[in-house]
Amino acid sequence: GEKHGYRNAQTTVIAPTGTIGLVMDCDTTGIEPDFALVKFKKLAGGGYFKIINQSLPPALRHLGYSDSQIDEITKYCVGHGTLVGAPGINHDTLRAKGFDDDAIAKVEENLASAFELQFPFNEFVLGEGFAEKTLGLTGDALALWAMKPLQALGFTDEEVQAANDYVCGTMTIEGAPHLLEQHLPVFDCANRCGRLGKRFIRFEAHVLMMAAAQPFISGAISKTINMPNEASVDEVSSVYRLGWERMLKAVAIYRDGSKLSQPLSALNTEDVAEDITLDAPTAEKVERITERVVHRYLAKRRRLPHRRKGYTQKAIIGGHKVYLRTGEYEDGSVGEIFLDMHKEGAAFRSLMNCFAISVSLGLQHGVPLEEFVEAFVFTRFEPNGLVMGNQDIKMATSVIDYIFRELAISYLERNDLRQVSEEDLRVDTLRGGEGEPAYEGEEVVSERVVEAVDEDDDDLDPPNSPLGLTSDTPTAADTNQVVGRVVEIPGVSSTNGKSNGTSNGSAISGATMAATLRKAVSPSAEEFRQARLKGYEGDACGDCGQFTLVRNGTCLRCDSCGATSGCS
Repeated sequence: GEKHGYRNAQTTVIAPTGTIGLVMDCDTTGIEPDFALVKFKKLAGGGYFKIINQSLPPALRHLGYSDSQIDEITKYCVGHGTLVGAPGINHDTLRAKGFDDDAIAKVEENLASAFELQFPFNEFVLGEGFAEKTLGLTGDALALWAMKPLQALGFTDEEVQAANDYVCGTMTIEGAPHLLEQHLPVFDCANRCGRLGKRFIRFEAHVLMMAAAQPFISGAISKTINMPNEASVDEVSSVYRLGWERMLKAVAIYRDGSKLSQPLSALNTEDVAEDITLDAPTAEKVERITERVVHRYLAKRRRLPHRRKGYTQKAIIGGHKVYLRTGEYEDGSVGEIFLDMHKEGAAFRSLMNCFAISVSLGLQHGVPLEEFVEAFVFTRFEPNGLVMGNQDIKMATSVIDYIFRELAISYLERNDLRQVSEEDLRVDTLRGGEGEPAYEGEEVVSERVVEAVDEDDDDLDPPNSPLGLTSDTPTAADTNQVVGRVVEIPGVSSTNGKSNGTSNGSAISGATMAATLRKAVSPSAEEFRQARLKGYEGDACGDCGQFTLVRNGTCLRCDSCGATSGCS
């Protein structure tokens, strides 16, 4: 500014930010230090992309290092990218293990972008069955090949690590030959670099960098404050406070490794697990959660309670009605099934009953439902075809296929066996009819005049109410006679409007009917209270039409479909 003059106008955007910076051949993703000198970006379609900071050689040259020194320092950091001359593991030692020239060439092609030296040694690069057919690995060595192929070939951990540092580099400049210690701060990054790196820019410095640029920017800065994996809650709180004190308009924090999967990495997961050590008090607070799936095959039968829960599902498969009924243990797991088929011969129904008994006995003796599902799903025989009456299954290859699909969906949450997704079943997705009527039909058999019963005026809707009562509409107060319609419901006997001494279809007063309808259609005070507690604004969502919009900053977000009004 002192040399070229200051601008009065403020800029509104700092670019590039995010991944677009890498596409534009930038070393960093905006107004921030580099994540690491060598980093790996996880690609959306799978795999990793190795990113090397291109500013390393120019920076070393500017500091006065010679070309030969720069070459050695760079190779120490990013590796040689080849097994030629590597210690312990090279072309000669691989040939001694059974590799031919074609296999070595395939490995060499993938070393430049390899995350680690182990990565190119897999069946996708070398071909399926390479370890068995070409190398002759069997037993434990073949099993180890899938995780640590070089150790499976007989190389020691020390030999693998030395060769890995030579080929893929140490990923840090710390400890590099010829590098002076006073120059190390020039190459510090947001995180520790590689397995051997110890230095990184303290997270408070990120806030100070942003604070230096914030006065010249009208908007917030798109920059993430990187914090190490061991950062505490108090340290995170201190960063937010420091950002407030420095008058930053926005603060975004990311603690390294805080997600199960993160786009950028400076280490693989094994290195992180080996390098991060916790002090004793912290280690005592850490609870490692492991999901253990245990199948108990019981020698003694586990009987169901005498009074048990379950459900009954009716379906029509290829024109044949099938009734499936289940019985459950106290924990909600299935312990028995009953099957019944409509209009089938005695032999077929007996076989289905015996099959249900055998499955029930298996479940009660500890056979997992998963085993039955894997054994019987996709079996094919008649009857089969279209399925009616089940919202999740629309086609079955057999009755047995349908039964175990239904059980897997209901008790195992096997959504992969659904043929209709839960998304398709949402009320705002389907705009179907009103379903089957409760009765097949109604018939008006007579009309008669009945006396109206006076009700309190408070039970009546006011004029111009939503029920359609206006000042011209007769009410119970001024109506002495009401015409009632007596209807006959099929399946209920009726004689002169009475059935077994009870009036069937007798008319009610206009006041009673108005009060009943008002209670049915008018939302209650409790419903209003619940809607306000949930934060609903009362507006309809523009995407799904539901009245479930809640305030989200300066915008609205729909709790039903997740849509927003545009700025969140």
